[in-house]
Amino acid sequence: MPSRNPAASDTGDPFLLTPGPLTTSRRVKEVMVHDWGSRDTKFIGINREIMEKLPEIVNGDANFVTVPMQGSGTFAVEAMLTTFIPRTGKVLLLINGAYGQRAKKICDIAGRAVVTHETAEDTPPDLGAVERLLKEDAAITHVFAVHCETTSGILNPIVEIGALAQKYGKHLLLDSMSAFGALALDASAVGADAIAASSNKCIEGVPGLGFVIARRAALERTEGNATTLTLDLHDQWRNFEKTGQYRFTPPIHVIVSFHQALTEFFAEGGQPGRGKRYAENCRVLIEGMRALGFEPLLPDRLQAPIIVTFRMPADPRFKFQTFYDALKERGYVIYPGKLTVADSFRIGCIGRLYPEQMRGALAAIRDILDEMGVESLKAAA
Repeated sequence: MPSRNPAASDTGDPFLLTPGPLTTSRRVKEVMVHDWGSRDTKFIGINREIMEKLPEIVNGDANFVTVPMQGSGTFAVEAMLTTFIPRTGKVLLLINGAYGQRAKKICDIAGRAVVTHETAEDTPPDLGAVERLLKEDAAITHVFAVHCETTSGILNPIVEIGALAQKYGKHLLLDSMSAFGALALDASAVGADAIAASSNKCIEGVPGLGFVIARRAALERTEGNATTLTLDLHDQWRNFEKTGQYRFTPPIHVIVSFHQALTEFFAEGGQPGRGKRYAENCRVLIEGMRALGFEPLLPDRLQAPIIVTFRMPADPRFKFQTFYDALKERGYVIYPGKLTVADSFRIGCIGRLYPEQMRGALAAIRDILDEMGVESLKAAA
């Protein structure tokens, strides 16, 4: 059982109140001290178990398979986009933050035709506008959406987006990086061809492994689409089907650690259990910050329990770097803002954190504000 001391993690490291990399359990770290052979039967069995378990998290049945991809989550997203969208395809990108913008850059570099529907970082897609685009542009073959856009912490309406994609016969691709394992997602019901995520988010592993949960029939049709050798999901999958092994050197220690993280994830009750803890962390954080006078960027109906954006106070005595450094000295690491719509900072709710840690962070914030002499937390205009 991990330490719940709000002032120190079980290893003495600061708590990472970030969207990943994040605070992990002691055991998730400990299993990495051993060496494993990538062709060893035991390691191959561990990797196979991971691949079989991951689709369960999104209610994926036998029609879905896991294709792991070495690298960060962006490697998995790029592999998904450039493998599933053919050279003759066209993708509708729904953008309301940095990760939607990153998907556009990936498609532009890969030479994929795109059409975009962009809203502000604090605004979900306009479903009426999305439907008009799908109705008017018959060349669109795919729709891409971000489940939880961590630029702001906004929860996007993926069920409704999926319904529109199915209505107009389009293929849905989801970046569920920050939501996978925390928020309910039914891959079949939403009609997704592929869902990208990574090891270092809500499963609480360490960075280094991305993966795509793919509809087998859709994946079979992607042969020859990829623009790179290393990010070819079809080729990666076929090699696993034949040999059970990676084509190129896998991040062994990350994978073994991820296996341990998955074990702990299911022991906590899977997505419902993990999501419940994160939701409580989020509730404690938002209520506590509001009580101090901070203003969250998003209304509660749009807020995912992953990371919360707060508007920067207008008081000239509030200096973010001073605030950040003082929090870190007290054992809590947060994130700067990433918005164009407002000057802001972000505090994460995920990782091996409990309400006790959120309350500890709130107490530290209260003390730091007093030290800085901040009197007004009214948001900057």
